[in-house]
Amino acid sequence: MTQRRWFVTGTDTGVGKTLVSSAMLSLLAASGLRAVGMKPVAAGLERVNGAWRNEDVEQLRAAGNVDAPLALRCPYLLRAPMSPHLAAREESVRIELPTMLSAFEALSQRADAVVVEGVGGFCVPFGDDLGSADLAMALGLPVILVVGLRLGCLNHALLTAEAVRARDLVLAGWVASVIEPQMLSPEANLQTLRDRLGAPLLGVVPHLPAPDAASAARHLDLRALRATAAHAARRSAALALALA
Repeated sequence: MTQRRWFVTGTDTGVGKTLVSSAMLSLLAASGLRAVGMKPVAAGLERVNGAWRNEDVEQLRAAGNVDAPLALRCPYLLRAPMSPHLAAREESVRIELPTMLSAFEALSQRADAVVVEGVGGFCVPFGDDLGSADLAMALGLPVILVVGLRLGCLNHALLTAEAVRARDLVLAGWVASVIEPQMLSPEANLQTLRDRLGAPLLGVVPHLPAPDAASAARHLDLRALRATAAHAARRSAALALALA
């Protein structure tokens, strides 16, 4: 792959972004690459062994194989489990783009592969004038969309793909995450998404009784990312020339 950095977003919160991101890291690390996960903003902490921890951040750390400071892996760790702009307001914290970009660049120097997991859906706000979509644009990375399979997912997935492309970003691929096992007509919904999303399906992660990175990784195939990564690299090079 010509570029081993991706931005993982989802159709909503709780659809399996962290599981998919961790599974990607597991596969990348198993292939011999130095792989690290980043969650620029995380909201929701629990007290574990005397320390405040975020479950998503910990899962990403465990799935990768690069030792990096928490300040780089998660520059903004907020206590309240709510929208980041509200959690930040409660703590009088201002989430700033340069801080997140600097952390990403530092991680990129340490690793061959970086998986950046967004928070919530693609357009979640971080503050009055900054949101997740702005971060994705600033990073300029190929986007992987995690679609939570449940009633309403078609609209959510297609709108998210439209929002990604409207910002001139590459939708590198998508992953279906079975979050409602009793969903009616799952295969028909999957086929509709295959027909309409215009990006490769990287896998279908079933509803796992004990979800973990290794189990989910068995349901992913990242080989299709080679073509989209090369395309994204060409677009980035063309943009750099245009701005020069």
